[in-house]
Amino acid sequence: MEEQFILRVPPSVAERIERLMNESAAASSSSSSNPDDTSLDLSFSEDGRNGTFMIGNESFPASLLDLPAVVESYKTYDDSVLIKTADIGQMIMVREENDPAPEGVEYKHGLTPPMRDARRRRFRREPDLNAELVNQVEKHLINIMHGVSVNQNASVIGGEEGGDRKKPPVARAPKQPDVQEPTANGEEPERSDSEESEN
Repeated sequence: MEEQFILRVPPSVAERIERLMNESAAASSSSSSNPDDTSLDLSFSEDGRNGTFMIGNESFPASLLDLPAVVESYKTYDDSVLIKTADIGQMIMVREENDPAPEGVEYKHGLTPPMRDARRRRFRREPDLNAELVNQVEKHLINIMHGVSVNQNASVIGGEEGGDRKKPPVARAPKQPDVQEPTANGEEPERSDSEESEN
């Protein structure tokens, strides 16, 4: 797999980069009066997130941002078979001097219009949980596991908090006498020695 990133630049810079890429090395060096005009440079500060993009003698501020989703890149040699080359999770955003810097390290939009504001629209948000409610439910579950029943009003029956309340008695089925069924061939089942002594 290759290592790739996305370089997003302002339209004026994009035109210059495209022109440089389309010209051959010999043609660009002979037609340009200044060879520094064809140089590209990208350097980052110590934090690794902010830096400077230079094209020729002009410099532009740049930021390394995490994309909201991983983007796969493919290449082809015959326009029919695609070969995956990389998973791209970061983008270098170059901006004009007067444009504001992006907030945080995560870019909230994707690369295409349907992924606009993808962080808010497409991904599940953290649930708003009340810590007191979570603790109360945890206590109820522990009480239930220990055999103490809990009613809807959160009062415990038969526990320490119940006071004078008592558990309702559990009704048991009456015990049926042991009756031996006849065997499959219609004969009486064999009796044990203890049954014979009772008779």
